[in-house]
Amino acid sequence: MKKSPVLFLGHGSPMNIILENEYTASLAQLGQSLPRPKAILVVSAHWLTKGTYITTNKQPEIIYDFYGFPQELYDIHYACPGATKKLEEVASIFENASVQYDEQRGLDHAAWSVLKHMYPKADIPVMAMSLDHQKTPQEHYELAKKLAPLREHDILIIGSGNIVHNLRLIDWDMETKAFDWAVHFDNIVKEHLVAGNHQPLIEYEKLGKEALLSVPTNDHYLPFLYAAALQDTNDELAFTYEGFQNASMSMRCLSFGV
Repeated sequence: MKKSPVLFLGHGSPMNIILENEYTASLAQLGQSLPRPKAILVVSAHWLTKGTYITTNKQPEIIYDFYGFPQELYDIHYACPGATKKLEEVASIFENASVQYDEQRGLDHAAWSVLKHMYPKADIPVMAMSLDHQKTPQEHYELAKKLAPLREHDILIIGSGNIVHNLRLIDWDMETKAFDWAVHFDNIVKEHLVAGNHQPLIEYEKLGKEALLSVPTNDHYLPFLYAAALQDTNDELAFTYEGFQNASMSMRCLSFGV
């Protein structure tokens, strides 16, 4: 059976929602090249909870979870349907992974900021999944593996975060040169992915000072581990975008199984 692909997408600054650049063009191209899914599950860097939840809204509102940006951003809408019909088909998979439901939560910008470029018609049902802040990276990785059967139900799984994400050292010039430590850690991650060596990525804190600077908090890194955990032995790895913004954010995007 043909499985749906798995993606990890660096989403970076909310400004990417309205910008036309190489990064946003790569998202548009990716959306055009992928087989059309019946539903999308986004593991969000911006939804931290006690326990793991998925959204079950029939018509999820979008959340403007950013502040101090141009009004144009707050005027944008992404009126996609929720994936409630698909949930009935895959409920046992979420039950096996001890995932709970949230009927109130909308879609934060980790989800809709990338989907706006990939699927601008907003006509594919979407659900988001939270990150349990109590879990270790290893536990997140093991949870992700329990979601693997979703791929057999035409559900596109997307981890949305950033492999390198240090807001304390951000440069507000999006095009400025990336820090050497950021580039070095991003390359280390790439090398381990190419080698199919996931354990050092789970235990990223052991990878040195560059890792600690790149991942000062792991909320944006964990969605990447979800994507990595879902890699099948037959899945080809492709990097759909490589680059940096704001000196301290890797915008690396990758796919498994396309």
